Amino acid sequence: MSLEVNGRTVDWVENETVKQLLKRVKYTFPLVVVKINDKVVPRKDFSESIVPDNSKIAVIHMIGGG
Repeated sequence: MSLEVNGRTVDWVENETVKQLLKRVKYTFPLVVVKINDKVVPRKDFSESIVPDNSKIAVIHMIGGG
């Protein structure tokens, strides 16, 4: 029972939300895009979206610049 987060294997936790996973793996950037198995999870759903076992998670940091 595991997940792949940005290429790194982490333990899967039953009923863990996207928001909880981000905190656990220490992704604290204020602006991120999260994809679970290539499907974008809307930011408004981070607190309710449960991460399924054996998922491939991509966390993309949005960086401003000019």
